[in-house]
Amino acid sequence: MNKIVTSLAVGLTVLCSAAGVQARDTKLLLPIKDALNYVGKKGSAKEILDPSIALVFGRGGGNIIQADLVSNKKTNGFGKSDVDACHWAFLSAVKQFQQSAKDVGAKKVVNLVSYYKKHEFKSTTEYECHAGAFIVGVALKGDIAR
Repeated sequence: MNKIVTSLAVGLTVLCSAAGVQARDTKLLLPIKDALNYVGKKGSAKEILDPSIALVFGRGGGNIIQADLVSNKKTNGFGKSDVDACHWAFLSAVKQFQQSAKDVGAKKVVNLVSYYKKHEFKSTTEYECHAGAFIVGVALKGDIAR
């Protein structure tokens, strides 16, 4: 009888601990407007982004110089809310696009869409972010235009 109880206890412990090991991957759809107006502990969108490089989400315009560029940014989510970490990763991705535009003398980034795990989510108002237990990520795809 003791062996049966011990075996059951060990089995339940293994099952319960295995369930806790599952990685979290929470999909969030967040307002682009909120991210572009973000103010956090480490800085604000106004400090990070360049207002001279226009951003156009979900649609195009202009003469495309470079097409289908991708920026995949991750940030440490530890000690931050999912929303704060997502906005920070989003701003990092957008900043990379703006730098690419500057490097080729362009003035705008167009056709910006979420591109997490190469799945396109097209919106003029929202972006996709994935939050894990410790890492938060945003991937964007877009074009550099004049």
